[in-house]
Amino acid sequence: MPIPEDVTGEEIDKDVRQELQSLPKTLAEDVAKNLVMVARLIDEDPEGAYGYSRVALRLASRVAAVREAAGFAAYANQKYAEALAEFRAARRMTGTVELWPLMADCERGLGRPEKALDMAGAPEVQKLDKAGQVEMRLVAAGARRDLGQLDAAIVTLQSSELASHSVQPWTARLRYAYADALHAAGRGDEAREWFAKAVEADRDGSTDASDRLAELDGVEFMDALVEDETDEAVEAVEAVEAEDTTAPEDDKD
Repeated sequence: MPIPEDVTGEEIDKDVRQELQSLPKTLAEDVAKNLVMVARLIDEDPEGAYGYSRVALRLASRVAAVREAAGFAAYANQKYAEALAEFRAARRMTGTVELWPLMADCERGLGRPEKALDMAGAPEVQKLDKAGQVEMRLVAAGARRDLGQLDAAIVTLQSSELASHSVQPWTARLRYAYADALHAAGRGDEAREWFAKAVEADRDGSTDASDRLAELDGVEFMDALVEDETDEAVEAVEAVEAEDTTAPEDDKD
């Protein structure tokens, strides 16, 4: 796949660059460039990111960072079996538990919420950092919802992180998940309160909490493009009507 000229490979994380030092120099540069493209495209063009990840995987399948990137790209494309295999491979190579919540979410994606819940109770969870533990809680709550256990999902999300007034990178998503679970359980007033709290914490717009809050408040938004088209249509009609009223009458015999 073509690599844009502005991509040098130097953009990757220094730890990844160090991993790639086990490869011949030219090969390492090619792999690095493909990994840069994966990171660049994964949010806006996941299919494109997946393509570059496959190239990197073909070039350096024994590098943990490559397997991890391939896992993320497959996950972004909902290729959960493939993502799980890559995450497992990366974990075997590194021995770390960082990917545990993502592996559990892949189990959900494969229709195995019970397996995800088993993973949520595994010793590996205790080795995760705070962000990882919150992510695992979100996955477990999702698994409960998959099983139709709404009350259990709500209880799963109740935690010190949820109650905290400080805003962390995970706060908006945690509050949003709690609000969404409350709403699904028919607890509308509480859901509205937590959607509002999610909006307060969502500084980069990572959730649609503001839209959900507006929806609960009965506020409807018209798309700006639709508004423009409507205005133009009204102006066109008014222009025609004006011409009709000013046009001279046909001469009468």
